[in-house]
Amino acid sequence: MSKGRSLPASWSNCTLGEVVKYGASRKAEPNEIPDDAWVLELEDIEKNSSRLLKRITFAERRSKSTKNLFSRGDVLYGKLRPYLNKVVRAPEDGFCTTEIIPLTVPPELDSSYLFYWLKHPRFLEYVAEVSHGLNMPRLGTDAAKAAPFILAPLPEQKRITDKLDNLLARVDACRERLDRVPGILKRFRQSVLAAATSGELTREWRTQSGHQGNSVGQLPRSWSSPKIGEVGRVQLGRQRSPKFHAGKSMRPYLRVQNVFEDRIDLFDVMHMDFPGEDFERYRLHPGDILLNEGQSPQFLGRPAMYRGELPDSCFTNTLIRFQANQDVLRSEYALLVFRHHMHSGRYVTEGKITTNIAHLGAGRFASVEFPLPPLDEQEEIVRRASALMDRSQRLESRVQALAIFARKATSAVLASAFRGELVPQDPNDEPASVLLQRIADQRAASAPAPKTRKPRAARLTNA
Repeated sequence: MSKGRSLPASWSNCTLGEVVKYGASRKAEPNEIPDDAWVLELEDIEKNSSRLLKRITFAERRSKSTKNLFSRGDVLYGKLRPYLNKVVRAPEDGFCTTEIIPLTVPPELDSSYLFYWLKHPRFLEYVAEVSHGLNMPRLGTDAAKAAPFILAPLPEQKRITDKLDNLLARVDACRERLDRVPGILKRFRQSVLAAATSGELTREWRTQSGHQGNSVGQLPRSWSSPKIGEVGRVQLGRQRSPKFHAGKSMRPYLRVQNVFEDRIDLFDVMHMDFPGEDFERYRLHPGDILLNEGQSPQFLGRPAMYRGELPDSCFTNTLIRFQANQDVLRSEYALLVFRHHMHSGRYVTEGKITTNIAHLGAGRFASVEFPLPPLDEQEEIVRRASALMDRSQRLESRVQALAIFARKATSAVLASAFRGELVPQDPNDEPASVLLQRIADQRAASAPAPKTRKPRAARLTNA
């Protein structure tokens, strides 16, 4: 239970059922619940963090099902899909779904100590092993009662939970800040794209290199604004058809599922027959830019550059191909423009939207405006934008690594706490074995006396 490490002498290994009455919940029918009462459902608890996402009253959430009652200070344990680690300390009285088990602690147990144990890696491992049900696993009552528990002396329980509250609050604050960084970096990258395609990124460069001056509120005077179809070739891929599912010229092809922003994913590449002229017409070449033709609106026109990752490959009509006219346009700059158009919603204004899918179409795409600087400025824009994007990507990778570390830190701190390593022991503390005996004695004293049957009177018979 302690992973091979000996516990402090004043501690005891036991089971959850020895310290709390798991499953002994008070019930309430809907007609017994006041309108202003708090009714807690599993969906109101954030997984792992134990954060309450919302509080809803019975008047706001009418229910016809039986509920469990809980009191302020109870520990509320979500037994359905227990791997979601939904455990909270009740800040006030209320009612909850029967998939949440209220645990009332005896005087010998600190409620926060119990709360943290239910989130301990050892307890979670046990629950994963004994839960039953494939799609919606659930922890059974008998298995819960038999779950491992490590009991410390009561004063030490309080010292441990005080320390855990402080340490894990800092870990949670760190994690929350880290969770905000990806959104900040996303907005930063979008601002880089906007600056790159408006001339703002190279404003000083133009002055220093002798280009025509800047215009206020519009493109620089040295730029032009042709249509996309005027600076390159626009083409839809070939439509899929059963007649191409087999043949002598089977080739790999890319489709919308393979094209992400600035990234081509080759995880699930399919093959079709592309004989002769079809292969030459739809064959991909390094520098081609592929865009999602049909997508949910926010990802319509999502672009990536083909860089020869999959030799001799083609593409389907779920994608639009753009081939830059190298006399006036660099493909890397075109990719920046297309990414900006996607994030700014420019493609959505051109697309045709059905219920939940938008289609861009080759013709509509070709008619979209294209901010075109001189070639040397395009190259400078690509250089500057790439440097900024690379820096943001490196920072995001570091943040992801730190987020993983923060998640592991919680488990590590809990493991240390329940090995007796987080706070010092006090030899004057009443040992856990005495607490266990007291809990057992109190249960025995409060147990209802067994019913006894009166002896039946002897039947008299006449001699």
